[in-house]
Amino acid sequence: MDADYFVSLIQGATVWIIPVILAITLHEAAHGWAASRLGDPTARLLGRVTLNPLAHIDLFGTLILPAMLLIMKAPFLFGYAKPVPVNFSRLNNPRRDMALVALAGPASNILLAIIAALLFHAVDLMPSVVDEWFVENLRNLFLLNLVLAVFNMLPIPPLDGGRVLVAVLPDALAWRVARLERAGLVVVILVLFLVPFIAGQLGFTLDIASVLIWGPVDALASVIKAITGH
Repeated sequence: MDADYFVSLIQGATVWIIPVILAITLHEAAHGWAASRLGDPTARLLGRVTLNPLAHIDLFGTLILPAMLLIMKAPFLFGYAKPVPVNFSRLNNPRRDMALVALAGPASNILLAIIAALLFHAVDLMPSVVDEWFVENLRNLFLLNLVLAVFNMLPIPPLDGGRVLVAVLPDALAWRVARLERAGLVVVILVLFLVPFIAGQLGFTLDIASVLIWGPVDALASVIKAITGH
């Protein structure tokens, strides 16, 4: 294999691998940190309140799935890590704190997107041999974190937005929504990927991701760019 091609291949992989690992690692660590601060030490005792990606990486969800979506040219890229264990009954105020623990993950992604936007101001300080690679990493880190924040806030369990919804609904409704926990993620993926694909095969466009993902992502991106001077 040509050496230049190999180097180009590695560089192309790292501009996605690094943002994916950073985004997912901080997201999961934030859930564990919030749970620990709110009374449940389960994640901390199991070593999950850490920025060491090895503690959070799921082989399929963190590496293989994003790679498959890239190859398939999916409408957006996402992945997941090993779920952080939270014993909601040990939280100081289980109903309220369940929502706060859930919100910690997407909030960490928005924070990372803000940091990425701020770091764009440092591009001119980078050596010319790495400035393009640096820009690609920042661009992907910015976009990926916004997608993860928006995707995870869809109000369907087991996504973070679903957990927030369960926390704020009356008991009778909360119980019904919580029952979607096992099938919720499958339903979301089918709606975002399979249904639009089938529609395309039938000759018409059904771009659900534009409404549920890209619209909110664009709005968030505009706000962050404005507050970070872009």
